[in-house]
Amino acid sequence: MMNSIPSDPFMSEALTLARQAWGRTSPNPMVGAVVVRDGRIVGRGFHPRAGEPHAEVYALRDAGERARGATLYVTLEPCSTFGRTPPCTEAVIAAGIARVVVGALDPNPKHAGKGIEILRRAGIEVLTGVEELACCTLNEAFFKWIVTGRPFVLLKMAMTLDGRIATASGDSQWITGPAARERVQSWRQWADAVMVGGGTVRRDHPGLTVRNVPDWPRQPRRLVVSRTLTPAAATAAMGPGPAPEILAPDSPAAWNDELLRLGREQVTAILVEGGGELAGTLLQAGVVDKLEFHVAPKILGGTHSRPVVGGGDPVKLAEALAVKRLTVEPLGEDFIFSGYLH
Repeated sequence: MMNSIPSDPFMSEALTLARQAWGRTSPNPMVGAVVVRDGRIVGRGFHPRAGEPHAEVYALRDAGERARGATLYVTLEPCSTFGRTPPCTEAVIAAGIARVVVGALDPNPKHAGKGIEILRRAGIEVLTGVEELACCTLNEAFFKWIVTGRPFVLLKMAMTLDGRIATASGDSQWITGPAARERVQSWRQWADAVMVGGGTVRRDHPGLTVRNVPDWPRQPRRLVVSRTLTPAAATAAMGPGPAPEILAPDSPAAWNDELLRLGREQVTAILVEGGGELAGTLLQAGVVDKLEFHVAPKILGGTHSRPVVGGGDPVKLAEALAVKRLTVEPLGEDFIFSGYLH
């Protein structure tokens, strides 16, 4: 259960800093930190990418001697073990920090709480759970991957108000407006891989690459779910970018195995962009963690227009999937419905 400690302006600033590394830190989490002395921020830092120093180190360097006796706010529990960089707990203790405020604990069962324990043994006061939900949500893909070994799966679909994603002939561009398409670009930055069905590749020729940031350093892997499409045909249809990978899991167990394989290859987050049959397959296999439906204020109609979710026909209404923590927000001329299945 998440703690209910009210929002804090210093933790909010640390979260803002963490988001500056959006899409650049995988397989590490995004983390931000600020050093506060006498009620004002004297040091700021965030983790820019895997292999580089963590947020706490940058914030302490920025603060210098002003860190001694100060408070450190950090969105994620400081690491306590050696990896590609030394443990942050050592840096915090050496800097003379008197108090540490933590947003979320390390989700890794091997490490959770150990950093807090080390700091407290060193005589440092520690407060946890400040803006915990926001800190966890920022890194929900990392949390899922580090605990289960499987990537976090986000299903994004663009649809009309009557639940259609294309005409009967397959025409689908563009259902939603420019703001929604820009949001998709942001999700592609976040994702380690983008997934579509073979029908979408044949019909729409999607590139699935990040195009809104020049020289983006880490294009997502391109996953195509199909039993008939060849890698050569997919490459010809999709154009420049990472070589398309063809997947063909045929059962929930096979999907689980496929996701575990991708997780071992450090794929922490997958963005699924359609089409409707793939959406239905993934939902029925139980592998979707989060939904984001972009809904345009349009009615397409038509018996044979393509539905947002395909797959087998349910027999009873009780088979409907319940969406948790549903939120609705406007985005340009469209609306975003977002929620969780797990």
